[in-house]
Amino acid sequence: MQRAAWLILVALAAPAAAESIRIPPALSSYVRSIEAGALGGAESSTTIEEIAPGLLRFRLTFELDTPVEQDDWRLIVRPAFEPTFRWASHLTPTDEHIIDQHDFRSPALIFASGDKVLRLIPDLDLLLEGTATRWYLDLDAGRDELTLGMSEYDVREHVLYVRAPGARYPKGSLQIGFYLMTSSDAADVANPFRDALALMWERWGRARFESGDPLPPDLMPYVEHTYRWAFDGWRDAVWQEFELDGKRVGAPVFIVNETQSPNFPGEVNEREFRSIWNQAWFSSLRSASGLYRYARRTGNDALLQKALLTKELALSAPQRSGFFPAVIATEMETVGGNNRSKGWQTAFWGNSDRNPVNRPAGEPSKSDVSIAPYHVLDMSFTSLLMLRWYEELEKDARLVDYASAYGDGLVALQDARGFFPAWLDKATLTPLELLNDSPETSMSVTFLLKLSEMTGNQRFRDAALQAMNAVMAHVVPFGRWEDFETYWSCSDYGSGTLIGRKVDRNDMYKQNNFSMFWTAEALLESYRATDERRYLELGQRVVDELLMTQASWQPPYMYVNVLGGFGVMNGDGEWNDSRESLFSETILRYGQELGDVDEYTQRGLAAMRASFVMMYSPENPRTQRQWEKRHPFFGPEDYGFTMENYGHGGETSPAGMGMGVFTIYDWGNGAAAEAYNRLLDHYGKTFVERSN
Repeated sequence: MQRAAWLILVALAAPAAAESIRIPPALSSYVRSIEAGALGGAESSTTIEEIAPGLLRFRLTFELDTPVEQDDWRLIVRPAFEPTFRWASHLTPTDEHIIDQHDFRSPALIFASGDKVLRLIPDLDLLLEGTATRWYLDLDAGRDELTLGMSEYDVREHVLYVRAPGARYPKGSLQIGFYLMTSSDAADVANPFRDALALMWERWGRARFESGDPLPPDLMPYVEHTYRWAFDGWRDAVWQEFELDGKRVGAPVFIVNETQSPNFPGEVNEREFRSIWNQAWFSSLRSASGLYRYARRTGNDALLQKALLTKELALSAPQRSGFFPAVIATEMETVGGNNRSKGWQTAFWGNSDRNPVNRPAGEPSKSDVSIAPYHVLDMSFTSLLMLRWYEELEKDARLVDYASAYGDGLVALQDARGFFPAWLDKATLTPLELLNDSPETSMSVTFLLKLSEMTGNQRFRDAALQAMNAVMAHVVPFGRWEDFETYWSCSDYGSGTLIGRKVDRNDMYKQNNFSMFWTAEALLESYRATDERRYLELGQRVVDELLMTQASWQPPYMYVNVLGGFGVMNGDGEWNDSRESLFSETILRYGQELGDVDEYTQRGLAAMRASFVMMYSPENPRTQRQWEKRHPFFGPEDYGFTMENYGHGGETSPAGMGMGVFTIYDWGNGAAAEAYNRLLDHYGKTFVERSN
């Protein structure tokens, strides 16, 4: 952007309590008032600089003659129009709640109407210099206020932030600043995220990416660590191979923890029941497809055979009317106070326990997967992977037959509007009541379009497009990004009160970016199937909303590399979550369909590279130091250990806070390796390792 070389307002004195900042003429139809609080009674000065048309930068400077103790400071922006759409990165359901800077991945507050959009973006240059106390944001829909503030914080629930006492400011000069970005352009109103993302990537993301953040372009050393870790160093804990109904099958186990390290000095204590999953998160079939690609490329027959054993396990899941379970598990026992498996001779089938039957609101989790309902999302994802395996890896007709049987059952579930239910009762196969019109439907769209393409059956295509239109009409315009993870994972805030309704104070639903990804992918596939540009245009809005949960910069208070990594939802605290490896190719594809937009290419590649940042290995020196502060017994045998995310609990520290204790191969190193191997096959080494 071109930068204007003039200042339009300088040196406003602050009254004792607060100051009203004069609104520049260019803002008058967008902003009614800007009110800044006092800081210890000190006078402040404000500069406003026009960076480009529709983009102003505000900086407030306080000259403190003595140190100041003040629990809260805030600046409030009020719009001059009536917003009909509001967006913030995190929920603040009461006046006590804030969006602490821990959540500042691509930080912005957005108000939009039918003809205007106003965005507030913190001045991250000042945060990069270091600040006396923490910054926060807040959005109050009832008062129509956007707030930038300073305060200490506490974490409540899992994970919401509240103000805390104790903010202190040293003597001297202190600055806080922000950008206001406005537009009345119809395209900006239709997609209020695009220009904010472009600004953040240009100012704080691009140069770091091009200089080698979050990791260097060649990711093969990490892939090799992954497979050595899973099939050599941690083999006894990770690789599971057994007889099932007279057939040899195998796959990496769902989860392992630090007690299963060959270097751990104590007894093994398995974190959860021993199991293997084919689910929307933890997909052994997805990881196996990456292993197959790697083995084929390197001529490694031993690894190829392991991939094929995992395919056999997926095909072994028993179908009922086309529907099938997502989890196979063993019985467990307690030995010497530690959790242990009774072995695969006790194997039984079940489904993911992340659902309202196993985790009803206000009740303890029932971890017995044998009682869990069938999850349509999981079945659609696994069936899609089967079709992709057949198309790209191996012409095993059983894969298409299995997926087709499921497709027949799925189409019969579609309601009059076009939605598919979320869960089916384990015994009766009838739909449960919750999330029967959710964006989980989008995964079934992508599956059915692929099934129609491969079988020539128009019925699957018609059902898919009807479902896509339902999501476009009833989900996307309202930001209703509700799915299983939104309420029935670790962040259960709102599971008893918010399903299907907004948080009043924010005028927003509790949202999860997994739903955004499925929908962005489904819209792209709908565009490819029909050549109707409306799918691509709405898909860009959805993928941009998804990118608002991606880190566009490297905060100094994050002690591992985070550029390009993703958070999860507006009620949790993760950075560098493993979903970024799944998201990467869809982001790249949007860049290509939209005309090779290099921001999307860089963001997609940054997401891929961020997928390996949490790996314990000498190639990640910052991360390795954090791991060794948390687990000092780690050594070379542990190279490849990869936690699924960072800072999950809403806190980080130089001493290792924010590092975890487990690895999920299918939602960590194995998933990242799959994505990288897939990108190599689809795009080639030169593209995947580009640095600009």
